[in-house]
Amino acid sequence: MGREHKIIAAIGARTDVPVAPALGLCTDVAVNDAPFYVMKFVAGHVITDATTVSKLFTPAQRHEIGESLVGVLARLHLVDPDSIGLGDLGRKEAYLPRQLNRWRTQWEKSKTRELPAMDEVHEALVALMPEQKYTGIVHGDYRLGNCITGANARIAAVLDWELCTLGDALADLGYLMNNWAEPGEAGGSAAAAASPSAAGGFQTRAEVLALYSSLTGRPITNVDYYRAFQYWRLAAIVEGVMARYLKGVMGANADTNAFRAQIDGLASSALSLVRTLGGIRE
Repeated sequence: MGREHKIIAAIGARTDVPVAPALGLCTDVAVNDAPFYVMKFVAGHVITDATTVSKLFTPAQRHEIGESLVGVLARLHLVDPDSIGLGDLGRKEAYLPRQLNRWRTQWEKSKTRELPAMDEVHEALVALMPEQKYTGIVHGDYRLGNCITGANARIAAVLDWELCTLGDALADLGYLMNNWAEPGEAGGSAAAAASPSAAGGFQTRAEVLALYSSLTGRPITNVDYYRAFQYWRLAAIVEGVMARYLKGVMGANADTNAFRAQIDGLASSALSLVRTLGGIRE
């Protein structure tokens, strides 16, 4: 809680990236049995699916939402973490090696079955790893469903900073692309197919990348590598969640078959991408 409060407080006070303003942190467990922080209320909608966005916003407004979402991410990635007191949030260098090692270890500790695709993808990600070009604040779970969208079709606040760290900014862009859909598209992981952008009116993936590049002044390459990495990483995360359900740690009300289908889809999507990468290391 203290770490997340520090992130939100710094970004809210010292940048133009919108967050729910942090009002205070309490570390006295006698108050609430655990440390907690309080944020100011932000009016708006958390949009997680195409049906919701279709009811709330016109196609023209959806295009504005897309512009705002990409613009906020670009502004976040241009922030110098040292200048806002977040230079000690984590190591800035070697983001991909650290992440690949972390989630490989997580997978091995929590896996409930053998899934060869996960091993093949990991080997390919290590072999084809690109050089880290753009270092900054990485949100870790950046998508429309983790934002509050205001009635004016602008992002009013970015939420869920618990995975935030320092490292390769393109990791966020790869994650966003995996949660972005064009109308009629079906993603292997079902993440894109269920995305709000599947409703239509939003930018295409190519337009998102072009907008991000123009706003940051950074040429974008190897996006499919980062997409494959994020599918693989998310598969490891979801496997860990399923394992905890199977152990009874998180209660008994879980559809483990649905979990397995999601994990299999994520691994398959990652595998399909890495098999098209070839020798793209740059």
